[in-house]
Formats: sequence, structure tokens, C-alpha cells
Amino acid sequence: MNKPLYKFFTEDHHRLEAILDKATENPNEINMDFYQKFRTGLLTHIKMEEKILFLAAQKANNNEPLPIAGQLRLEHGAITALMVPTPTPDIVKVLRYVLEKHDLAEEEPGGMYDACEAMTHHQTQEILDQLAEVTEVPVHPHKDIPLAMQAARRALNRAGYDFDEIVAL
Repeated sequence: MNKPLYKFFTEDHHRLEAILDKATENPNEINMDFYQKFRTGLLTHIKMEEKILFLAAQKANNNEPLPIAGQLRLEHGAITALMVPTPTPDIVKVLRYVLEKHDLAEEEPGGMYDACEAMTHHQTQEILDQLAEVTEVPVHPHKDIPLAMQAARRALNRAGYDFDEIVAL
């Protein structure tokens, strides 16, 4: 079965992972040029999922969100909150951990991408056209205030993750 939406989003996951790998090649220093590219790309990817893919599936499902959408949105909030402070090795470790679980829930057989593909099969080209028109998310400078990390920790907790537990792994 041809799955153009699945392919589009999973290829973007791989592209973003490669950029993060480049940003963290040197374990002693995060390459901020690559990290900024990753940050912008990841936030744009989330925008495409939230504003186009998930919304199209919800509309096709009698305006009801798909069951997994709530958890994925909580994770999007946590991931977005982790983009606010300047990255540290701990933040990157937590980010990678959450992204691994998150991407699996989207990509696995019967996951969000399969469900969206099935629900919106009659409008695949329209969705792909909308995705092609998406503009990059503008990003603000990092905020290294206690409130930023507190907000990220709360968002992670709401999504079912504990920052300190992940760092200790």
C-alpha cells in the first residue's frame, strides 16, 4: 500500500534526527548552528502535524480527535518546552528519549500516521499540497531563566515523563 503521508513524516523524522546528531557530534560541545536548524525544523514538523495532519484526521473522524492524539499533543508540548532553554547534555538526553517514544507512537504499525493515512486517504494530495506550503516556525532566542526549565519539567510530567529519571538512565 502506498503511504505518502507516512513517508513524508517519517522521512522528516530521520532528517531531524540526522541534524541533531550533527549538533551533538562533539560530546563536549553542542554545535548551535546545527541545533538551531534542528530546533526550527522540529517546531515546523510539529506545526505540520498539529495544524494539518491531525486536524484533517479529526475532521474525517466526525470532528473527534483520534484516541492517540491527546498523548501526542502532550508530548508536543513537552518537546516544545524543551526547545526554550539553551540545550545542555541533559536536555538533549531527555529530548532524544521523548522523541524516540513519540516517533515510535506515530510510526509504528497502527500508529498515528497509519490512522491518519487511513482516515484521510481521499484527500492525500490536498494534505501534501498544504504541507508543501508550510512556512518555518520563527524561533526566539533561548531563555535561560528558572521558569523555562520549570515549565519544561511540568510539560514533561503532564506527558508522563520525569526529567530527572530520564537523565539518570
